[in-house]
Amino acid sequence: QVQVEESGGGLVQAGSSLRLSCAASGRLFSSYAMGWFRQAPGKERELVAAIGHIGVQKYYLPAVRGRFSISRDNRKITLDLQMNNLQPEDTAVYYCAVTDPAPRWYNAYPERANEYDYWGRGTQVTVSS
Repeated sequence: QVQVEESGGGLVQAGSSLRLSCAASGRLFSSYAMGWFRQAPGKERELVAAIGHIGVQKYYLPAVRGRFSISRDNRKITLDLQMNNLQPEDTAVYYCAVTDPAPRWYNAYPERANEYDYWGRGTQVTVSS
């Protein structure tokens, strides 16, 4: 079993920055991918950023590319999302997600939510205009 917990959300003004952190624990003994999703009220959950196990392959939602940066520390089993120049449209609950360990995630990541196996409870990010 793997536990996932996010932290770092909050209420900020447009143009501000926030750093989200995710800590995972449990049976993660080989390659696993990690990602950040978000879900705004009335909208579907969407992938914001994802990263393969060795941290080379990364994905960014086009709307956040250039403003957000994803990083991971495999020794600590943590995942961070640095969010700069936040805009009101970034307001959502942000979720950290982790795949089951598998060789295919060594330098790759999934883009579909159903390919992630472990989820945190989410952290609220609210950006005021």
